[in-house]
Amino acid sequence: MNDALKEKALRFQALHEGPGAFVIPNPWDAGSARLLAGLGFPALATSSAACAVGLGRRDGGITRDEALAHAASIAAATDLPVSADLENGFGDAPEEVAETIRRAAEAGVVGCTIEDTTKRAEAPLYEFSLAVERIAAAAEAARSLGFPFVLTARTHNLLFAEPRLEETLRRLQAFEAAGAEVLFAPGLPDLAAVRTVCSSLSKPFNFMVGIPGKSFSAEELAAAGVRRISLATSLWRAAMSALIETARGVRATGEFGFVDKVASTGEICRIMGI
Repeated sequence: MNDALKEKALRFQALHEGPGAFVIPNPWDAGSARLLAGLGFPALATSSAACAVGLGRRDGGITRDEALAHAASIAAATDLPVSADLENGFGDAPEEVAETIRRAAEAGVVGCTIEDTTKRAEAPLYEFSLAVERIAAAAEAARSLGFPFVLTARTHNLLFAEPRLEETLRRLQAFEAAGAEVLFAPGLPDLAAVRTVCSSLSKPFNFMVGIPGKSFSAEELAAAGVRRISLATSLWRAAMSALIETARGVRATGEFGFVDKVASTGEICRIMGI
């Protein structure tokens, strides 16, 4: 096994041991990964949505090979630990999820998230027992790697019709018992729900910032028991929003005053360490 990969894995594992919470931002390419590393973040995570849209597709429109190639490019860009967003593991069967875990380690990442979504509108979540079996298979594959690969299991039931916190807790607790090292449930409505979830688990909880009205400060989240704070597509959306606003202004006015306000290429390269 690669010693550098093991060292990254141990660093990533240690971040989850606290104290407090750490922020893990989500770059969308090698350049943004280097920029975020240069700004001092301790670890990085990929975003399946940012990867897909970067290829001109909707979220969920990339293949396993494309997701792993994207993750590999980000993992190779810096010496930071990287966790990959691997959607539902790119297969319904537990064996397919396990194979995705093994291939993720070969791509150079030291952790990943696996969710319980089916990508089928008529039944968006895997049935409970199958959802748990899939995480158990992923955990077994992670344990076979020879280094502490951090498996994050996430349930998306709060993002679909008739969300129930009780079902969120049932799934997260079952995923924890099946071997997940970190738990994740996007869409928690308030800090009271965050506290309820964190107090119901013994493993670290990842909170996703990015939903308007359902995003809270790092201080508030740490006080509620959160150990890891991811940003999903938030930084990518902020960058794209600036691009849209600036380009619209150029097209509408023919003026270029924005160039007096933006960072120079040299400054950006210095932060990136290139």
